[in-house]
Amino acid sequence: MVASSTPLNAVRAVAGDHTVSGGRTLMLVLATVGFALNFWAWALLSPLAPRLREELGLSSFQESLVVAVPVIVGSLGRIPVGALADRYGGRLMFPVVSLITVVPVLFLGLVGHSALAALLIGGFFLGVGGTVFAVGVPFVSRWFPPEKQGLAIGVYGMGMGGTAISALTTVQLVDMGDTATPFLLCAAALAVYAIVAWFLLRDAPGRTAPSESMTTRLKQTMRLPATWEASALYAVAFGGFVAFSVYLPSYLRTAYDLSQADAANRMAGFVLLAVIMRPVGGWLVDRFNGPVVLATTLGFVVAAAAVQAATPDLIPVGTIAFLVLAAALGAGSGATFGLVAQIAPPGKVGSITGFVGAAGGLGGFVPPLVMGAIYESTADYGPGLLALAAVALAALVFTLTVVRREVARQRS
Repeated sequence: MVASSTPLNAVRAVAGDHTVSGGRTLMLVLATVGFALNFWAWALLSPLAPRLREELGLSSFQESLVVAVPVIVGSLGRIPVGALADRYGGRLMFPVVSLITVVPVLFLGLVGHSALAALLIGGFFLGVGGTVFAVGVPFVSRWFPPEKQGLAIGVYGMGMGGTAISALTTVQLVDMGDTATPFLLCAAALAVYAIVAWFLLRDAPGRTAPSESMTTRLKQTMRLPATWEASALYAVAFGGFVAFSVYLPSYLRTAYDLSQADAANRMAGFVLLAVIMRPVGGWLVDRFNGPVVLATTLGFVVAAAAVQAATPDLIPVGTIAFLVLAAALGAGSGATFGLVAQIAPPGKVGSITGFVGAAGGLGGFVPPLVMGAIYESTADYGPGLLALAAVALAALVFTLTVVRREVARQRS
């Protein structure tokens, strides 16, 4: 009987492997779509910032503040949302975050775009969409074995391409209809996704909710060296991406006198290249020395930012510099979370992701404000880009020293 049942058991095992593999793929796709749609909402104000500046008579700093408020709220919100994701799982958190985000999207589209105060209030609650990142990383990582988590999280990270959806469509949709058009379409997409996610999403088999309170878990997470090391690096890599994705249209219009549509299209190209390179960074960390991979990407950031600080001709030097920045920041973001998957203790991925994601968003909050303030006082963006080069260089050294030692300690 044992011998005769062995082939049947083997067939069942193979079938089970295929079922799990197919389930993983579906969950990864659904999570990535949810990430993209919420990031589309999160980035709706950025392409409209130059138009809002002209219509409402905003200063350069006020324009920067409008696009930065959703960033900082979405960033800090990732800390509690990451802990909630560990507790309740992505099965619940994805549809909840998506439905909450519908409210500020509708508010901004229908009534909130006519005054600075309303824009800031709507932008504050729009930041909820940016917290979704902390939901997906622990959700996806639990579905994949350790040797595939870097690539899987990198693929999930492509959802940051939702900012490209906003860049490519927002201005055109406003021109075709009115200001409410892109907001109404985004709200409808989020509502449909929330329904689909509610019925199709499933947490990974064997997921166990932590027994400690959220406060206890956050305190424990704050004591982990990996939390602060990864946070510092992500503040540079993903923070640089966020900063350019929200401020690039304003920068290009001011520095190179481009039209609003042309600036938005170039921003979309920047975002798309960064999105494509993010899983590449995770894949490289899965297969090679993670700290060296990340340090290499940071080296390219240093070089490209230093070149662009001189405001060279947009074609070809400026375009090449921004393409290198996009590729390096995208790959660096993926590499950072590839390292998080390697050094995070089991059951702490969501909490660590919350802190790391917050640091990345905060890294994107500061540069637009700094760039706007510097330009108002000096009429030159160069010092801001040189500051980015200096920060990236410091992160490179930190990666090859402190982070490399931490990775080696976790593996020993």
